[in-house]
Amino acid sequence: MTKQQTKQRIEKLKKLINHHRYLYHVLNRQEISDAALDSLKHELYKLELKYPEFITPDSPTQRVAGSVLEGFAKVRHEVPMISLEDIFSEEELKDWQDYLKRLAPPVVDEAKASSSPSLTRARQSRAKGEDENEIFIASLRKSSVFDYFAELKIDGFAISLIYENGIFLAGATRGDGKVGEDVTQNLKTIESIPLSLEIRGKLPNKEIAKNLSKLIDRGKIEIRGEVYMEKKAFEKFNEEQKKKGLPTFANPRNLAAGSIRQLDPKLAASRPLKFLAYDIITDFGQTRHSQEHRILTALGFKTDPGRECQSLEEIVEFWREKAKKRETLPFLIDGLVINLDDNSLFKKLGVVGKTPRGSRAFKFAPKQAATVIEDIKLQVGRTGAVTPVAHLRPVQVGGVTITRATLHNEDEIKRLGVKIGDTVIVGRAGDVIPDIVKVLPELRTGKEREFHFPKNCPVCEVKLERPESEVIWRCPNPNCGARKRESLYHFTSKKAFDIEGLGPKIIDQLIDENLISSASDLFELKEGDLIPLERFAEKKTQNIIEAIQNSKKIPLVRFIYALGIRHVGEETAISLANFFGGIDKLRRAFQEELEKIPDIGPEVSKSIYDWFKAKRNQKLIDDLIQAGVKILPPEKVGKKLTGRTFVLTGTLETITREETKEKIRLLGGEISETVSKKTDYVVVGKGPGLKLVIAKKLGVKIIDESEFLKLIKP
Repeated sequence: MTKQQTKQRIEKLKKLINHHRYLYHVLNRQEISDAALDSLKHELYKLELKYPEFITPDSPTQRVAGSVLEGFAKVRHEVPMISLEDIFSEEELKDWQDYLKRLAPPVVDEAKASSSPSLTRARQSRAKGEDENEIFIASLRKSSVFDYFAELKIDGFAISLIYENGIFLAGATRGDGKVGEDVTQNLKTIESIPLSLEIRGKLPNKEIAKNLSKLIDRGKIEIRGEVYMEKKAFEKFNEEQKKKGLPTFANPRNLAAGSIRQLDPKLAASRPLKFLAYDIITDFGQTRHSQEHRILTALGFKTDPGRECQSLEEIVEFWREKAKKRETLPFLIDGLVINLDDNSLFKKLGVVGKTPRGSRAFKFAPKQAATVIEDIKLQVGRTGAVTPVAHLRPVQVGGVTITRATLHNEDEIKRLGVKIGDTVIVGRAGDVIPDIVKVLPELRTGKEREFHFPKNCPVCEVKLERPESEVIWRCPNPNCGARKRESLYHFTSKKAFDIEGLGPKIIDQLIDENLISSASDLFELKEGDLIPLERFAEKKTQNIIEAIQNSKKIPLVRFIYALGIRHVGEETAISLANFFGGIDKLRRAFQEELEKIPDIGPEVSKSIYDWFKAKRNQKLIDDLIQAGVKILPPEKVGKKLTGRTFVLTGTLETITREETKEKIRLLGGEISETVSKKTDYVVVGKGPGLKLVIAKKLGVKIIDESEFLKLIKP
């Protein structure tokens, strides 16, 4: 490119990057992948490096992206939360080290390097009459003389934690780097964030131990890290979303960020978020970044142990090692963070634009591959949602063989312009969900076929419907075979009737053998019906029949949830059960009555009303009762503990945690997962956690198991 073309390219890149940064950081929306945005930023950075005269104050390379959301209090960071420059290759890693050498020619530590291969070569030169020390120093300067610390770059959401006198005081997002959002209440719901600090392990030296102890007793401590969600928890969350007919998330990072950057702490508490600490802003006398990880561990934070590296070769070896193992890790990583381990040198080098000179994000290559769409088929869910799925020519992406990828809906197919037979780029969105990233029309042969979304259900052939406010086509036929299967999977699941041993494969077998067609048929099954079936031994048959019979007595809450009413999850089921007290009142309720229940709006109330209004659903309830299902009403709530809040920690000997919670609720009390000044009692069992420490510091009343049992005694 000419200089003028470069300038134009820079301007276009700045505009595009700022657009996508605004979507992600302000509106919580994302149109392109993180990997794609990273590549755009990296190109801009390299062009500006080549032509620094084109750098302007409004360039994305000169700031940390993000704006404070309305509704959150603003928090000014005493030390800015800067972000990192990305590198993607060994060559760029070496360029960074050369850059550091120009800025800060390193001082040779001969004692530390006495075992270096460079010294061995230098000694060998003695026979030639050369000066050993001069060759040794020159050799060291040429290779590597900096100490580095390499750690996993977890794909999460950056936050800062402030502790005052050892107690968690406030938490904030990065925001624009200088001013973030106060998300303290949301962060308090994360169990891996200590609500109070105490020294639990060995510290690097006595000076650090002494300074840290003083600040825990009286002072302010700032910790930084990432909020994230583990892969399995994310997959389970998305499965639940699908079952509820709710939108799914693209990756754990988006879900973690969305959970923290919203105004209802209950929502954050309902999601299995975790925290990984990686930096300490407060000075305890630590001289190396590696020491900070040891301090974080001693304070009870989860942190990556990382690796101290004395050369680029060691960094690359660690990088390759983690790239191979990333699939086995419980959380997502997108590379390593490489820091100069010497804190003094790191600080002296300072920051250029938004980037610390002494640190880089050494990222893995984006995991994508090209393959061919061999067919597009439709899946019908429990609520009738019809989802197109691309069947792919098997392809390896990030060490996993992918054969299918969701196309989401008809609009997505049109947006991509995808055809059967197309060559496409497939990626694993957030390293979890296979996704069609891009179609490559340049590789078309003319034999590709358009995919036309059918007008009728592919299973029952009933005409599909698409409400104006939705992008999803639905099968309205409640007797659709596919919907029935999904409904039965839901009906027997753990949070519903919880019929042990009756999983999807066995349900499929029972349907295929015409033994069941509705949920009520399950309770009519006899051992003689199952024994003739393939792979059904006598013991297995007895266990399943026994599990079915044992499930007949079911609390109203779980019964409502088992019905699979659209928009009715666990919380709504609890609200309905407590409000109506019995299935008869609920099944006769009008929409206006349903809307009186807190947190149930017009859309949900209409869905519930329409479900019970349908004769087929009323018949299902009658058939279940006729088959012997006993629906247990919610136990009456007493008043003995009304207005009192309890926190549980440790294991009780004579009563389970769930039973304890149930007892408290039945007596009008409330359960909380966090200790605060508003907590009335902390019930302590064996092996209590940090909640006990916090309770002592806050002066909350602490009772043991025997005292609790006396308290709830009639």
